Amino acid sequence: MARMKLDEAVDEAIAQAMTADERIVVMGEDVHMLRPGLYTQFGTSRVLPAPISEAAFVGAAVGAAMAGLRPVVEVMMVDFIAVAMDSVLNHMAKVESFSGGTWTCPLVVRAACGAGYGDGGQHGQSLWGMLAGIPGLSVVVPSTPADAAGLMRTAIEHDGPVFFMEPKLLTEGWLEFLGRGGREMLEFDVPKAGAEGVVPDPLPAVPLGQAVVRRTGRDLTILSLAVGVHRALEACAELTASGISCEVIDLRSVRPLDTACVVQSVRKTGRMLVVDEDYTHFGLSGELAATALEAGLKPTYGRVGVDDTLPFARVREAQALPNVERIVAAAKALCG
Repeated sequence: MARMKLDEAVDEAIAQAMTADERIVVMGEDVHMLRPGLYTQFGTSRVLPAPISEAAFVGAAVGAAMAGLRPVVEVMMVDFIAVAMDSVLNHMAKVESFSGGTWTCPLVVRAACGAGYGDGGQHGQSLWGMLAGIPGLSVVVPSTPADAAGLMRTAIEHDGPVFFMEPKLLTEGWLEFLGRGGREMLEFDVPKAGAEGVVPDPLPAVPLGQAVVRRTGRDLTILSLAVGVHRALEACAELTASGISCEVIDLRSVRPLDTACVVQSVRKTGRMLVVDEDYTHFGLSGELAATALEAGLKPTYGRVGVDDTLPFARVREAQALPNVERIVAAAKALCG
């Protein structure tokens, strides 16, 4: 076991996979600078810098995966996947279904996600709900270094396309980058418990579609992922003082979704609150509500998410995100 930062744990999982399987390559914009350890260890034949054209290198990764490689392709921020949506929506997600399994597309798209540092609505989105809505894609979002390493290992071994979402506020490399360009004096609300932690050796695989209960409780189920898990756990301290016992579930995987874990908890508590840094409407929070209803449950329901385009101004951005204050208020309202 070793203590690692979240991005260190992810890179370690990739390095172990690349050592064991020569078909795995890393490609994307500036990957030789973003992943210097991988670049030094595996060289230019397997860590492939690409031009600033997401449409080009994501498309190339799809072709490489179909031809027998297993690419890990980086798009930096998930917002930029919009430039490559044809490859995502119409190719990587559909090739296995269209070919009846004759062709597969085993690739991982690694993308940073989330806001909380004043970069505006074109850089701070999460978008896991939009991506999970595309049949054929898997979408995972870790909240701890151990889960990040385990989910990356599973994603690389999976025989289909997986979006691996890396929360910026939990990632040291991104925090160092985000603290530049006029933001040197800002303080970011970083959940320390998620940014660094113990990572087992050897790395255990974390299955796709398996949630984990981070805290048990009797009055209210809080469902979240990534940074939201840590915000929810922080809110629990205040809620406990008010006599409200919360169960916090870290979904870890958006698609596939661990519906059994969700239903079991909501059946026990009778109340569910979704804390989601993605857009509130037509996304994960609504899907979770449908999951409970389709299981025959009738919970008291609420959600705390991002209701509109993220503001650039840091103060307004903080108000728009699912912060601890909003979580506590929503939980108290649900519990009367």
